[in-house]
Amino acid sequence: MYFDLTGQTAVVTGAGRGIGEGVSLRLAAAGAAVAVCDLDRDAAQRVVAAIQSKGGQALALEMEVSDPASVGRAIDEATGWRNRLDIIVNNAGVAGRAAPIWEQTDEDWARTIAINLTGVFNCCRAAMPAMLERNYGRVVNIASLAGKEGNPNMTAYSASKAGVIALSKSLAKETATKNICVNAVSPTVIRTPILDQLTPEQVDYMTSRIPRGRTGTVEEVAAVVHFLASPDCSFVTGQCYDVSGGRATY
Repeated sequence: MYFDLTGQTAVVTGAGRGIGEGVSLRLAAAGAAVAVCDLDRDAAQRVVAAIQSKGGQALALEMEVSDPASVGRAIDEATGWRNRLDIIVNNAGVAGRAAPIWEQTDEDWARTIAINLTGVFNCCRAAMPAMLERNYGRVVNIASLAGKEGNPNMTAYSASKAGVIALSKSLAKETATKNICVNAVSPTVIRTPILDQLTPEQVDYMTSRIPRGRTGTVEEVAAVVHFLASPDCSFVTGQCYDVSGGRATY
């Protein structure tokens, strides 16, 4: 089987719903034991139950990605669960308040950056020791097309996702000789609960720019993540893969 993950341990953040849930289900179906991490432990446990009902291995962990202590505890527990950490998918994120920059508050900016960018930093930093010790790892950071193009009324979100792309490229270079591959995935509009944080006008604006003429699906994103999380992704690092229905301009 290509992209086989049998015996591997994966951590997925923001995994209680949306893209994180889809990725968790996909990785578990490929044989990985998945630590389903979310601020909402009940949501994480629901995903764990779905994985276990299909014969997979999963563990629900509470994690607040903007809190280094919370991240450290969850990563340590996930690593100790099966004495290894092979994969981390950093998916947790928020859209933030929809408003032009002159209406954004300090709190609006700080919260979005703390979760979307600093959260990825916290998780990558916490995961590296276990990966470096075994000279193996796959890191997949979920960015966004907004990080390449910038969406109006989403300044903090767009800036945070641009930072995720740059962080991924930097970490990829730092770990290139350690058999650790670090890549980003930039979806366009995917039909998930995060869209509930946006106005209908924002969703229509983003969808209108997709040549395929529709939003993407969670499963389509999970398929790309699956390859990037697998041993088959052995000479691909420091890249940003668009899941955009043709929208991407570079």
